[in-house]
Amino acid sequence: MIKIGAVLKVLGVLLMVLGALMLSSLPFSFYYGGEDAAALFCSALVTGLSGLGLWYSNKNQEKVGKREGYLIVALGWLAMGLVSMLPYLFSGVLSDFTNAFFESISGLTTTGASVINDIEAVPKGVLFWRSLTQWIGGMGIIVLTVALFPLLGIGGVELFIAEAPGPTSDKIHPRIKETAKRLWLIYVGLTALLTFLLYLCGMNFYDSINHGLTTMATGGFSTKNDSIAHFDVPLIQYLLTFFMFLAGTNYTIIYFGLKGELKKVWKSDEFKAYVILLLGLMFFITCLVYNFTDHSLEQSFRDSTFQIVSIITTTGFVSADYTSWSPGLTLVFFCLLFIGGCAGSTSGGIKVIRHLVLIKNTFLEFKRLLHPRALIRTKVDGHLVAQKVLTHILVFLLIYLGIFFSGSIIMAMILKNYDQPLMTAFGAVATAIGNVGPGIGAVGPVDNFAHIPDLGKWFLSFLMLLGRLELFTILILFTPYFWKTN
Repeated sequence: MIKIGAVLKVLGVLLMVLGALMLSSLPFSFYYGGEDAAALFCSALVTGLSGLGLWYSNKNQEKVGKREGYLIVALGWLAMGLVSMLPYLFSGVLSDFTNAFFESISGLTTTGASVINDIEAVPKGVLFWRSLTQWIGGMGIIVLTVALFPLLGIGGVELFIAEAPGPTSDKIHPRIKETAKRLWLIYVGLTALLTFLLYLCGMNFYDSINHGLTTMATGGFSTKNDSIAHFDVPLIQYLLTFFMFLAGTNYTIIYFGLKGELKKVWKSDEFKAYVILLLGLMFFITCLVYNFTDHSLEQSFRDSTFQIVSIITTTGFVSADYTSWSPGLTLVFFCLLFIGGCAGSTSGGIKVIRHLVLIKNTFLEFKRLLHPRALIRTKVDGHLVAQKVLTHILVFLLIYLGIFFSGSIIMAMILKNYDQPLMTAFGAVATAIGNVGPGIGAVGPVDNFAHIPDLGKWFLSFLMLLGRLELFTILILFTPYFWKTN
């Protein structure tokens, strides 16, 4: 039987942590005039007290198991989405409940799809909170809680697996608490380093810290209406490109790289595939952009590289309108929405490792046809891929594509009065479930989601949450097996 009290206990802690983090927006509010200080303080107070009430009323509950872990993650993200929208509502930045919830879920899932038309008019405290939601969601506040609150007696392994269910078993440290701490130390360290370097490159401190937060989260929220195109400084764009690349890399690989164990870094088949894919796309698309536009070779390379890395890592920053280059390149970038970064990174999407395993297994299938009696197994990093992992990946891809096509049909019906309902539906659904941000059609890189009907925003919010938790964590709740008592 599911221990609801234990679930509510952990949700209470999550809300208390979130309420405390909301207060970090106040210094920016006061420095820039304080017009949103009351809204931020009231939001933090409501969030913190709600969490305290849930925790106190269930503080004697038992530890959680696997079922409770899945339920905590699903309900935790929903609860965080509901309270994270309070600063938008209380400040009047977004007075509509649907828009506030959409912006909040987009932030926490690091999707970066926005409904705010004039970002630069948003009060600085609320705008910082908007960026901070992505940073919180990037690594997952639940992993943070496991790292900092072992005294709560919650099941760390269950929460970590539900929060980060990607197909990788690599561990930095055998204890889950220590793993979570190391992940967050790397995450915080890289964020601080990027913030400092952006400041040295000419950004003011406020813009630097906001873009540092959203880059390492692979989120893509910017403080400017034109996103990174506003900062037409090559050094800034190259710097962000490199850190987006890092953010899309498996954090285990980054950890080994920082320790100087470079053999382990290049031993990773996924990392090699990730690097080779990016380099190949950079060369191919740079040549096409240089041919189709009047840009210099350097600008063609910079714009192409930035947008390729931004889309594949699901960051979603925009330095150029890739839909204006050519119809063929628009289709290429649409396909990139389905790749994703590495497993164990902050990026969304299908992930490189799943594509790699599928491609390897497909090629081996031809060999099996010629040698039906031979035992031919798929290997990654020199190790055999278990049959259950292959099945898991194939089922994941089937469900992912099924949701994309069925979701696109639903969105096309919702957008029936649009000029390009099908293209916009494809773009909106692909970018939502992949947690990317910009898509194609009326939700392209120079557009936002403010014009999407309310029903469409609620549907896309669900898809963003589904994609962020990699399908199974949410879908398992809709199966009868999950709720059976035995």
